Amino acid sequence: MTDCEILKSLESSDSDQLREAAFLAGENRMKEAVPYLVKLLGSSNLGVQEAAEYALRQIRGPEVVNALIPLLSSDEAPLRNMSMDVLREVGKDSIGPLKALLIGDDPDIRIFMADILGSSGNFEAMHALSESLLRDPEVNVRYQAAMSLGNLGFPEAANVLNQALSDEEWVQFAVIESLTKIRSESSIMALVKALDRASDLVASMIIEALGEFANVKAVPLLSKKLATSSGPLRNKIINSIIKILNEKSLALFFEKNKDVYRGYLLDALQDEDPSVQDAAALGLKYVGGEEASRALFQLAQTIDPDIDPERLNLMVNSMAGIGSAACMEEALKGNDEHAGKLAVEVLARINSKESVGLLTDQFWNKDRNTQRNIVAHLIEISDPDDVPFFEKILLESTDGDIIKSALYYFVRNRPTPAAAEKIKEYLQHKYEDVRLAALEACVAMGGEGIISYFRNLLNAHDEDNRAMAVNALGRIDLKNNWEDISECLADESPLVRSQALKALKSMSPIPPELLDKIMTRAYDPDREVRLTLVEVLGEANDPSFSSMLVKALDDEDDWVVARAVEALGKIGGYDAVPLLVPFLSKENPLVSIKTIEALAQIGGEEAFSAILGVLESGDPDLQGPAEEALATISEGHGGM
Repeated sequence: MTDCEILKSLESSDSDQLREAAFLAGENRMKEAVPYLVKLLGSSNLGVQEAAEYALRQIRGPEVVNALIPLLSSDEAPLRNMSMDVLREVGKDSIGPLKALLIGDDPDIRIFMADILGSSGNFEAMHALSESLLRDPEVNVRYQAAMSLGNLGFPEAANVLNQALSDEEWVQFAVIESLTKIRSESSIMALVKALDRASDLVASMIIEALGEFANVKAVPLLSKKLATSSGPLRNKIINSIIKILNEKSLALFFEKNKDVYRGYLLDALQDEDPSVQDAAALGLKYVGGEEASRALFQLAQTIDPDIDPERLNLMVNSMAGIGSAACMEEALKGNDEHAGKLAVEVLARINSKESVGLLTDQFWNKDRNTQRNIVAHLIEISDPDDVPFFEKILLESTDGDIIKSALYYFVRNRPTPAAAEKIKEYLQHKYEDVRLAALEACVAMGGEGIISYFRNLLNAHDEDNRAMAVNALGRIDLKNNWEDISECLADESPLVRSQALKALKSMSPIPPELLDKIMTRAYDPDREVRLTLVEVLGEANDPSFSSMLVKALDDEDDWVVARAVEALGKIGGYDAVPLLVPFLSKENPLVSIKTIEALAQIGGEEAFSAILGVLESGDPDLQGPAEEALATISEGHGGM
């Protein structure tokens, strides 16, 4: 369609034709179409309106700006709003007419201009808006000028905004919001001075703004206002000071007059605003005191850990920072389960000899859930001096979770002979997680007694016990037990055979006679054993195992084949490429995808050509992986 045809179509009565013509006018940047398009903004057809608006945004320029300005006086609000939306985007193309209207007679138009200029990003617009902010007789124009100066964000506007802090309250709101966006250091003193003459609402906004400035120069100015401010404003000041200072600075700030600041902080802790409460909680950490601990403990009990875990964590950290307090001991000794749980959390984070001692002393007086909670924390913070406590748990507790926690304590700490014997007993516990914890503790203990125990267990009737013995001996002393473990490669249980393969994989170098035994598992009747063998060979990352992995490519199980392919991708080198290529066309897409990934990892021209053939085959399951593989090779990430 030619430009003439487009212009003719823009006068059509057919909506579809109008829409198409409007889009084309926009795409062709037809300035001569602007009057037609502006007229179409008033169409009753939404599709036509949208097309005309789109076109005007595409064409842009002074012609569009000048054509849209008259619509701002329209009695139809949708038309005004539409023209304003477009002018916010394109107004920067012709600032002059907009500035001229900013000093016109119509206050509504001046408001519109102030709004539009705020989106222009233009430095000239900043000067025009500054004039309006200081001199326009209409308060709503000044308000919008202040907002727009903040939207422009030029630091040079800070001085004018500072002056406007003496304007009416409605304008002050906009000024403070804009100063917060600009964050000029010159505004700090201006904002603080404005506090003395501001209403409570404006003063609250100023204090919040200074907190957002995050400039330490505001702290001494704000702190001077604490003694003369009302309770709510003082709480806001506390919030802003704490927001500005880092934790190290807070400790120094509160150090000089802890008693006075403690009172301010305790008052702020009762504020309705959670953010003020949180700031006060952080501050109380540095002034301390029993009264502070009790107030924090009381507030923390009202916080739902599922809804506000971060807030609760802050409270607990602050209480822990203050240190052990009588209220925690009272709660732990009391019958309120919720308060007791919170006390355990705090005492554990305090992590002092006194707090640990309090937890261990009260452990046996508590119900099962509280005991579980206590011991779960204690295994993280206890030291070798607490061996008697955990030994008593092993000897006397009957709860699996509690026993498991005690067993993990002995993974890091040497047990007494009595505890060591009990740990071995738990290797036969009815719960698997307890048995696994006991195994970890035994491995950590080591020693000839433990080794002898597991050697005897190699002959156990139960396959789980034999597998556990293989696991333990391989981890405690593989060097002196590998021959016994290798015998388990022929065990009747697939579980034991697999465990033996895993235990032997860390032998380096692998003796030839052991390697022969390991490779017999390539023909194991159980697919899990064969799968384990391939994984072990792949994890070894030894190119000498390539030939063994090639044999696994003939396995009847696709998962074994897939793992063998994957391993060859890691260690096979270019020689493996022709062996892998046939697996690109396997019926099971899993094998084909693993082959594509392996070839990408190896890289090279032959691998690239093979994967390109997959792409050309059109198989939908393989298209995505093939494209990624080709990109990997092309970018040089594949290859040796």
